[in-house]
Amino acid sequence: MLNYIWLDDKSPILNQLPNGFNSAAILLHPFIQMPKDWEQNKRNNEYEHIYPSDEEILLLGKQVSWMSMMYDCGFTTFNEIAIALKTSIGAFKKQYIRDDLAEKLNTHIKKDCFYPNEDYTSVFLIQDLKIVLESRGAKYFCYFDPLLDNSGVLEIEKLTSLDIGDLALKELIITDENMDFAFMNVYDSFITVFMTRDEKIDEIVDRIGWEAIICDDKTYIDWYWSKLR
Repeated sequence: MLNYIWLDDKSPILNQLPNGFNSAAILLHPFIQMPKDWEQNKRNNEYEHIYPSDEEILLLGKQVSWMSMMYDCGFTTFNEIAIALKTSIGAFKKQYIRDDLAEKLNTHIKKDCFYPNEDYTSVFLIQDLKIVLESRGAKYFCYFDPLLDNSGVLEIEKLTSLDIGDLALKELIITDENMDFAFMNVYDSFITVFMTRDEKIDEIVDRIGWEAIICDDKTYIDWYWSKLR
């Protein structure tokens, strides 16, 4: 069993990986485009905040990449999008807030387009997660939730896109029984940290088709400040 690790912003991610893991990538959760007028039809009044359930996302939603959002909203980097998102949900201390970026995002985001899944791995990524976990012959995945002190072992084959959100409150780490791979979500974020024993994680990311930040020896968990400091 691989316990949850708390990645701090004092040293690069690669320096904090569990023993045996050699590379990491930050997977960007896709934005969610729902059908035209979906939000309007769901609201009971104009002030009600509506966000689609995982079931609704899988049934009706479409993925919107960060690259598309960057061009639609006039951002120049993924860093700006991440800061806009975290500012919008109140995840920053006062000195780090960027209201200008949050306003740009909220002004230009398309109608019926929603923020990525926050705190837990996007339902859009779960099937890809299964493919990676099974790629070395693994049959089981192990999970650990540090907030509820909850852990267990389940069959990968039976894992569905709706299961991950039910396993944990906010934070969760998942690995296969051989610990070749691990996936960890991060509180108040729109990312999943992917770790592997492989040296060339970029080949896995490219094969699956994820939008991701490949970690090097200068990538911190607060990666979004790297080009804006």
